[in-house]
Amino acid sequence: MATTPFEAVVREHGPHVLYVCAAIVGGSEAEDAWSETFLAALRAWPDLPDDLDPRAWLTVVARRKCLDQLRARARRAAPSERLPEIALPPVEPRDEGVWRHVAELPTKQRQVITYRYLGGLAFAQIASLTGGTEAAARRAASDGLRSLRAKEIR
Repeated sequence: MATTPFEAVVREHGPHVLYVCAAIVGGSEAEDAWSETFLAALRAWPDLPDDLDPRAWLTVVARRKCLDQLRARARRAAPSERLPEIALPPVEPRDEGVWRHVAELPTKQRQVITYRYLGGLAFAQIASLTGGTEAAARRAASDGLRSLRAKEIR
């Protein structure tokens, strides 16, 4: 097929391929399928045999690209008015005691301990979340840990 310029094939068969794509995937995604069809055709063009019917071949390529788009559309999440309820995994019993004691800490210490050791945040990030300075966040973490150690939590 290398003897026929690819641009001439696009001009001649482009409208037909667009019609096929619109019939399969609908008007909104037809242009994307058309583009994908001709990108795939361009890659394969130099290696195609000279006696190939370009219209039939492009129709087959377009059909396959449209099916790919339909499959991708089926995998995409559909918007919904209500979010599904998600069950959270149960807290492991060994952690329950620690977090019960953390819940008893003053608000600032509880927040800093949670952000630092459960969330893995840096003290600078914690300071921006809780308000205050990085040094204050470090101090709240230190005081909170001292309180937890005094209760001999392991």
